[in-house]
Amino acid sequence: MRPSRLLRTSTFRLALGYLVLFGLSVAALLGFIYWNTTGFIAQQTDETIAAEITGLAEQYRRTGLAGLRRIVRERSRDQRQSLYLFTDPDRRSIAGNLDSWPTVQAGPGGWLDFAYERPVGARVETHHARARHLLLRGGFELLVGRDVEERHALEQRIRDSLIWVVALTIGLGLVGGVVMSRSWLRRIDGINRTSRDIMAGDLGRRVPVSGSNDELDRLAQNLNAMLDEIERLMAGMRQVTDNIAHDLRSPLNRLRSRLEVTLLEPPSIESYRAALERTIEDAEDLLHTFTALLGIAQAESGAKPEDMADLDLDALARDVAELYEPVAEDKGLSLTLVCGDGLTVKGNRHLLSQALANLVDNAIKYTPGSGAVIITARDASGAVEVAVADTGPGIPEGERDRVLDRFVRLESSRRSPGSGLGLSLVAAVARLHGADLTLEDNRPGLRAVMRFPTRP
Repeated sequence: MRPSRLLRTSTFRLALGYLVLFGLSVAALLGFIYWNTTGFIAQQTDETIAAEITGLAEQYRRTGLAGLRRIVRERSRDQRQSLYLFTDPDRRSIAGNLDSWPTVQAGPGGWLDFAYERPVGARVETHHARARHLLLRGGFELLVGRDVEERHALEQRIRDSLIWVVALTIGLGLVGGVVMSRSWLRRIDGINRTSRDIMAGDLGRRVPVSGSNDELDRLAQNLNAMLDEIERLMAGMRQVTDNIAHDLRSPLNRLRSRLEVTLLEPPSIESYRAALERTIEDAEDLLHTFTALLGIAQAESGAKPEDMADLDLDALARDVAELYEPVAEDKGLSLTLVCGDGLTVKGNRHLLSQALANLVDNAIKYTPGSGAVIITARDASGAVEVAVADTGPGIPEGERDRVLDRFVRLESSRRSPGSGLGLSLVAAVARLHGADLTLEDNRPGLRAVMRFPTRP
């Protein structure tokens, strides 16, 4: 994997953005700790010096210059970090552990920050000090301070630690970004490889799933579900093509043969009329077949949002029942409608009407005389259900899934008119509306049920 490609990945850029944000946060936090710690130490130093000056000033008021000189000499011998210098009006040293008066000017409050030389063992070192100046009567002066070299060393150590922590944070963040980007890029490459194989014609390939159930896994699962649906549609398209070639070629050949035979026979108005009438019937059957195929294609392509509306299912069932009631009476069947009130589903009115009409048409077509067809629309256990039941021969349980495919007709129905597309259209409309289509035994006969989930 080329580094330039890795650095251009969105994952690495995202990791880098979080790294910058985290680095700034760490720097701000450590900077606050540094400022707060050094400020506290400096305050302690100033308070210690101020307290010592206060004590020496009190001793000066009680014992005078001689007493102050004696105390400064005693403390100069015992204190290692404390610094003292008691001078005469000409700033010549009288007592203390500083050799000379610092050459820096006193700041506000009489504070001085200066460097001085201090013997440490056999060598002399330059240390930093902070002191406060006190002017006494007669031009005498007192300087009280503290060696702050250790404080400076601590501050330097904190600054170095701050730099190292920020550097390590940036370094580890960059390494983590590279590792994370490589991991994600490998999985993205797997998706890309699968996509290329599918574009090359291998529709059986699927995106690998790692099992971590993260965002990429959910993306892979959705893509695989989409590929399954595409493969199903492609298989259905191939099946439709094969079925059209098989089931429509025969009527077209019969139509052509009939016309050719009619033309070969002696001219006769009666024979021409009969041939034309049968040709019109065959053409009508072909038109019905293509109309059913278009309906299935419309249902499987998905309805536009503007085509979906709230529908009164019981009113829809009444319309279909009224349409087929004369057909049922002509065949000597009883057509019964059992509906509830206020049954509402969201759907395409034209497609749902066509699907329900196909179920009723099939029930009337295959139910023998004096039989019964019952249309039911009701609210059933959290779902809106519409069912069409008949007392016909029914469909064997092992064939109920197969009859939902296109152009499938059972042997018992070969003699009746039809194209084998009615139930396929009903199944496609049910899928479009998120409904479950089941074919059940009506004992005797068949009961076709569409269950629509209720909206939350």
